[in-house]
Amino acid sequence: MTLKYALVTPARNEEAFIEGTIRSVVAQTIRPVKWVIVSDGSTDGTDEIVKRYASEHAWIELLRMPEHRDRQFAAKAIGFTAGYDRLKHLEFDVIGNLDADITFEPDYYEFLLGKLAGAEKLGVVGTPFVELADEPGKHTYDHQFANLQHVSGACQLFRRPCFEAVGGYVPIKGGAIDWIAVTTARMKGWQTRTFTEKVCIHHRKLGTGNHSPLMVRFHYGRKAYYVGGHPVWESLRGVFQMKERPFLLGGMYFFAGYWWSCASRMPRPVSPELMAFHRGEQMARLRRVLKLSPRKAPADNLYADRQRG
Repeated sequence: MTLKYALVTPARNEEAFIEGTIRSVVAQTIRPVKWVIVSDGSTDGTDEIVKRYASEHAWIELLRMPEHRDRQFAAKAIGFTAGYDRLKHLEFDVIGNLDADITFEPDYYEFLLGKLAGAEKLGVVGTPFVELADEPGKHTYDHQFANLQHVSGACQLFRRPCFEAVGGYVPIKGGAIDWIAVTTARMKGWQTRTFTEKVCIHHRKLGTGNHSPLMVRFHYGRKAYYVGGHPVWESLRGVFQMKERPFLLGGMYFFAGYWWSCASRMPRPVSPELMAFHRGEQMARLRRVLKLSPRKAPADNLYADRQRG
């Protein structure tokens, strides 16, 4: 039996990309029972684009949130929760979080639903995202140390009981809401998995924003501390980052971000229980990495995961 799914997309000023996302979902071989697109105070043409498609497809709904000036990661969680509340009365097995700047192939959700249908304890699934459509193999999971238990926040599918067991997305101003939800799912006994057979395309370039590539690494280091990463693992992660541009300086900035946050005692949003679980996973992965043979590679990651939200 095919699982039924619903989608929620928090969107703010996504006029340039959201039509591509809508077209991708409309073209799916298995469409959602409902898709709530939550406009988080958009001031561009986002709402008009969504309204046009909603008039053609009854399963698409626009939910308008009040306009606000400050943009923070907590807004995504608040918007998603508002959208999810519109769906609770419906019958569906899987709830999906889909960003408004993502496109994918017509069988994308059919593929992911098939993975969920084949494993009862599989609670969260997704695929890698790429930023260059003509280079589908260029993503953060394309090396032997990739952590395939991590599911990027660009497009996550939760089995509904799993999503409700973790309490949904926690509205945290500093971010990591996607990471917290997926890691909490594992802590509660669910399996989480990224499948590399397919990818989705992310159309807004991640990372730099208003920051230089070096400051991006600094912020990665800060986030590693923020979510409770183990000092040993994060130090090795900084060393491994020196293999990628901007090489030595990139790793040093990652170190600086982590240890500056430690020295300044940056507040952490994660519970002691979740931090202990996270560190336990990291140390278990490190032990496997240290036993790594040339012919066998575990699904672990010492590189910087680009986390959304």
